[in-house]
Amino acid sequence: MKKLRKSLLAQYLVIILIATMILPISMFVVSIIFYNSMEQANSSVRYYNGTDLERMWLGTGKELAGASETEIQQKLSEMKTIYREATMYWVDDMGQTKDTFPSSLVVRNTWSASEAIEFMKQSRGDKVDPFTIVALIGEMQEEGFIVLQVPRSDMVSPSDELRAKHNYVFPITLLTIFALFILISTLFFFRIRKRLLHLQEVMATPEANGIPPTIEVSKQDEIGRLEHSFNRMVQELEMSRIREMKEEELRKELIANLSHDLRTPLTTIRGHAYRLKKEPLSTKGQESLDFIDEKVGYMGELIENLLSYTLLTTGKYPYYPENVDMVRLVRNSFAAWYPTFENLQFDIELTIPDKRLMWDVDPQWVHRVLDNLFQNIYRHAKSGQFVAVRIENETIVIEDHGPGMGERSSHKGVGIGLSIVSLMLKDMQLDWNIETSEHGTIMTIQQI
Repeated sequence: MKKLRKSLLAQYLVIILIATMILPISMFVVSIIFYNSMEQANSSVRYYNGTDLERMWLGTGKELAGASETEIQQKLSEMKTIYREATMYWVDDMGQTKDTFPSSLVVRNTWSASEAIEFMKQSRGDKVDPFTIVALIGEMQEEGFIVLQVPRSDMVSPSDELRAKHNYVFPITLLTIFALFILISTLFFFRIRKRLLHLQEVMATPEANGIPPTIEVSKQDEIGRLEHSFNRMVQELEMSRIREMKEEELRKELIANLSHDLRTPLTTIRGHAYRLKKEPLSTKGQESLDFIDEKVGYMGELIENLLSYTLLTTGKYPYYPENVDMVRLVRNSFAAWYPTFENLQFDIELTIPDKRLMWDVDPQWVHRVLDNLFQNIYRHAKSGQFVAVRIENETIVIEDHGPGMGERSSHKGVGIGLSIVSLMLKDMQLDWNIETSEHGTIMTIQQI
């Protein structure tokens, strides 16, 4: 039952049930109030219906049988207080008109039998106004007769007037109940929609770590359970992020330690290889020793790149920017590689202007970037035997005619050298782009 009370479905079913029950209940209450009002309106002794009026007036005539003139006068005076808009008079047994109510009423003074009968005929009919009733005093005509004339406009009962006046009560009651149901339903769904939109807004606005914040759970209904699940998901993501950060730190620390530890044996191997070169060896032995020396050098470069990459990703690589002439820096950097490309019989194209090009960068980082790019050409683009270095429109362009970066190479690595280039250029706020195909590769570097 406790879970049922907290259910949105149960709450809405209660709203529908109340709306269903309130209609007959409210109609019953309104009917009772209306009925009591009509009963109070009809509680007087006055009659408004023609049949009731006629029965009452004939009965009054019978009650006056053998009455004196004073008694007849008092009775008519009493009836006048009840039917204020009506006119009344009576005629005695001699055909003489006696008292009239009101006293200013003008009627004939003397009545013959034929005139009385004619008057009675003319007063009959549904459309004759005023409504006229003639009643004999007593049972016989010898005692005279009494006349009651009521305007038909005064024959509307208070209950009929009340019904005509308040005939809008029932439709207004229905509309009010319907409007109340719509209002309650709208408020109910508005609250649901507001909570869902709040949850959506929190999900769409993550914090700096990319994970949205937890949300306060106000109610233990279906949406509340959804909010609990959302909070659990956020907590699990945060724990996963923290765990991943710790693992990343351990991984980077391990790589850095391994890089330092591997340098010592490599230096030792290189030293012994250098010593062996001074010993007399066969041709094959010399070739094997040169191969070992080359691979040891390559491994040393890989370890250096791995250490540099780790330091860059952790923000520990030393960075000292200054205003540098890029024309001079590019020329000096390529000059160190010029003999290597020349020995490989590369076609070398160097187009560097004499004017200065000043950038705010770390010169050691730029030398490292250019060395990695030239080394990439040396390792993977030997078959093209072409290298070009140009500075065009404040943009550094390095081009080769190798097989492109999509082709496999015997010296193909994991691309850590280019990753270092990308990280360094990004930290120096420089933009770079690579266009590669089977006909060669063009790399450009420029300021953002």
